[in-house]
Amino acid sequence: MQADIHRNIPDSRGSNAYEADPEFARLLRIYAPETLLERVEPEFRRLGALVGDELEQLALEADKNPPVLSLRSRNGAEQQRIHKHPAYRRLEQYAFSEFGLAAMSHRGGVFGSDRPLPPIVKYGLTYLFVQAEFGLCCPLSMTDALTRTLRKFGSRELIDRYSDALTTQDFDDLFQGAMFMTEQDAGSDVGAISTTAHFENGVWRLYGDKWFCSNTDADLAMVLARPEGAPAGTAGLTLFLLPRRLSDGRLNRYRIVRLKDKLGTRSMASGEIVLEGAEAYVVGDEGQGFKHMTDMINMSRLSNGVRSAGLTRRSLNEALFIARNRVAFGRRLIELPLMQRQLVKMMVTAEQGRSMTFHTAACLERADAGDVEATRLLRILTPLIKFRTTRDARKVAGDSMEVRGGCGYIEEWSDARVLRDAHLGSIWEGTSNIVALDVIRSIRRDDTLSALRAYLQDCLKAAELPLASRQALGEVIARATATADRVAAGESAEHEVRRVASGLYNLVSAVFMAWEAAQVDGAWRRLALAHLVIRHKLRLQDPLATDPVDENALRALLDESPMPVEQAMGLLD
Repeated sequence: MQADIHRNIPDSRGSNAYEADPEFARLLRIYAPETLLERVEPEFRRLGALVGDELEQLALEADKNPPVLSLRSRNGAEQQRIHKHPAYRRLEQYAFSEFGLAAMSHRGGVFGSDRPLPPIVKYGLTYLFVQAEFGLCCPLSMTDALTRTLRKFGSRELIDRYSDALTTQDFDDLFQGAMFMTEQDAGSDVGAISTTAHFENGVWRLYGDKWFCSNTDADLAMVLARPEGAPAGTAGLTLFLLPRRLSDGRLNRYRIVRLKDKLGTRSMASGEIVLEGAEAYVVGDEGQGFKHMTDMINMSRLSNGVRSAGLTRRSLNEALFIARNRVAFGRRLIELPLMQRQLVKMMVTAEQGRSMTFHTAACLERADAGDVEATRLLRILTPLIKFRTTRDARKVAGDSMEVRGGCGYIEEWSDARVLRDAHLGSIWEGTSNIVALDVIRSIRRDDTLSALRAYLQDCLKAAELPLASRQALGEVIARATATADRVAAGESAEHEVRRVASGLYNLVSAVFMAWEAAQVDGAWRRLALAHLVIRHKLRLQDPLATDPVDENALRALLDESPMPVEQAMGLLD
């Protein structure tokens, strides 16, 4: 019987994705107060069980049965209907209704809480949910971000009209959100948007062609358009709220032209629409549309980073499960030295993404409460996360597929689906070049680097770390921020911005992991991870030099059990 187990490919189906990841619970205890954890941790366990079984199977089925656009009914009536597979509908019910992922930041009532839940709960659950299904997380993020933007900038009339529908957990009454911005000749160049807005008989009407609209049949969408006579560039754009149906139930005057045939996120409908005098409502001040939309874009970028970090962890989970349970050459894969090195590399990258997103969730909570410094931090942390986690997800997903071997290339498993989905993150809401430039723009315009430098130094002061760790981290803080300062000050240094963004991301993640290590007894494995970031990603290396390392420490990392500080220190040099 044992031989049969070894002969078959290990299958993690039926495992609990939360309980199989012991670091998850340890980190929640750092970022969430105990009273909150008592309320929400049972929901993490429940979602973890679903992710490891039912949601995974639903996601596989939805991926194989993408949405279909029907333009007319059988009697010729125009209907513009997108047919979604029952598996996708069930995923929607879990996300929007049972777990309230789009509602919990905006009202009380989710999980019995008498107030909105903090970002760590939403992002923590999203990080878990995405390990089963990535595509649906776009509509979730858009609905959440649209609600936030509407409440920040919209009129009281619009807020009162739509808030309940956007935040309900009653699936039949739910309104989903979207953001329609991309045009054929105005992708990342938002100022080139050509969609126009005309004020006709007391109503704003939109005309134009939107080229890439995810969650195409959303009930509400935020749209940037240029009113007649407005200046060129971003200064002439106004933000509008576009309803799918008018108050009398009629379809608004825009057509879904076709759905996109995409590499990944096949479960979710992305399409092209033509606005033909569609009725829309101004959100915020005329001419301030780009500024208002930026808030929604930044929330979407942060959510995108969380999702990519979750995909990275899912890929690591699968690789660890296979390595622990498959035997080759008479040994478990995880006992093979070369495999250990590869798994540790994947683990370091995955844990960087998790610390970055969880710590930034805490900054978001402070920023929304009015903390000015946290707002500046959020301004630079968000593009750093969007730039690096999305790219890392692609690499780790590919490496995980390789650990499974030939079966990883077969669509019966989720490796191929996860790899396809992972490639979207670095394109969605700004490609890597655009987002790296935004990191430098935040430094130049908002002085975010000084806020980041001071915050990282405060993290070191607040953490009781060994002297050698403190010195090493202090050194890379000084070096990385000095380089970023020089590049931000030089208009001709644009070719360096990606390298700077990666360096800052690695620096910040190392400091955050070291800070986490000092928060919980026995959590020194996170300091070990920080040391590996310093060693392999922040210091110059000779690619032909050997890299002696404590093999016992690597095995301890892969066991995901608490580590003594002495062992963590052995990985610094």
